[in-house]
Amino acid sequence: MANALGMYRTVKRLGIPDSNIILMLADDVSCNPRNKFPASVYAQPGRHLDLYGDNIEVDYRGYEVTVENFIRVLTGRMEPSVPRSKRLLTDDRSNIFVYMTGHGGNEFLKFQDNEEISAFDIADAFEQMYQKKRYNEILFMIDTCQANTMYSKLYSPNILATGSSEKGQNSYSHSSDNDIGVAVIDAFTHYILEFMEGINKTSQMSMDDLIKSWDVSKIGSNPGVRSDLFNRPLYNTRITDFFGGVAQVEVESPNSFHEEFVVCNEADSIEKESVQVNRTIPTSSPTSMFHHVWLYAKARKHLRTWAALVIIGSLVGWVGFVKR
Repeated sequence: MANALGMYRTVKRLGIPDSNIILMLADDVSCNPRNKFPASVYAQPGRHLDLYGDNIEVDYRGYEVTVENFIRVLTGRMEPSVPRSKRLLTDDRSNIFVYMTGHGGNEFLKFQDNEEISAFDIADAFEQMYQKKRYNEILFMIDTCQANTMYSKLYSPNILATGSSEKGQNSYSHSSDNDIGVAVIDAFTHYILEFMEGINKTSQMSMDDLIKSWDVSKIGSNPGVRSDLFNRPLYNTRITDFFGGVAQVEVESPNSFHEEFVVCNEADSIEKESVQVNRTIPTSSPTSMFHHVWLYAKARKHLRTWAALVIIGSLVGWVGFVKR
């Protein structure tokens, strides 16, 4: 669970709001009887930082975390009764970061030991997203045993995938807390989060920098990267394109701005005091975003923005002692 909550904390720190994050936690470790520190989850034995805290918004928990619900979130095939907060409201200008962790094996990942999702399921769900224009780019990251096999069947464009271990390899834990009696986080995720602590929203660090920071001798397994489907070189792909709430701005023809700006007003109820463009366009400061839109409106130019959305899934709640 600390794996998912660590990623959740990181993307929020880098400016992605809860409205752009879907957090799925299969087990409520904070209330588990084995947890000596109720309502808290720590990723380090020293317990310096509570990842659960007071500012956590869990969208799917417990029995709601199923293969069906996960695929429905990705593909947008939701029942009408499902609230907007549980939907992935994206379009073809949205970057999506999908992080999964749990118990797995060759081309499968367990959901609470009740069911499994396969590499074929993931590949077909991403293809549906591509056909329905639900993403611009996807970063798919998974931390589990034999994790790299989970992206082996992907075939849709503009997807960058990475995993913690090769086929036949275990993915190892990192830190053990003697008071709790179990490992609290996995090595692959731990070292990614450690690297990300040096990143802020204005960072120019690339995905290539992140990948080169991995030390196999420390992680204990061989992380993998699949970039053949991705349309940009990794050295030219900033980490904040997926982990951060930094919008990219494009200036288009002068004649198109006024019409589309009016559409935004009607569709998204933009007010003078503050702007909420929609869930697919995250901004760290709505007032600042309105200021920039107003300036470009005066210049009769058109703004389009895109940034990252996040799906974080912890498919098992408690990490094993040594390996999974």
